[in-house]
Amino acid sequence: AAVEVFQRGFPVLDKARKQDPNVMILDVGLPDISGFEIIRQVTALHPALPVLFLTARSEEADCLLGLEIGA
Repeated sequence: AAVEVFQRGFPVLDKARKQDPNVMILDVGLPDISGFEIIRQVTALHPALPVLFLTARSEEADCLLGLEIGA
């Protein structure tokens, strides 16, 4: 398996539509689309995908939202 790094979210969505990722490590604060929205879309395609969020945000609401959508 290869590791791929993306600086923006829309290319992540494109890649996830073409291939089945094994795991996703994702920043919540990407410049073009929210990491939360990426996970909503990617887990709709790949419901069993393990997801780990990394973020500088410390708000409880962000943590809860991440858990609710599958991180």
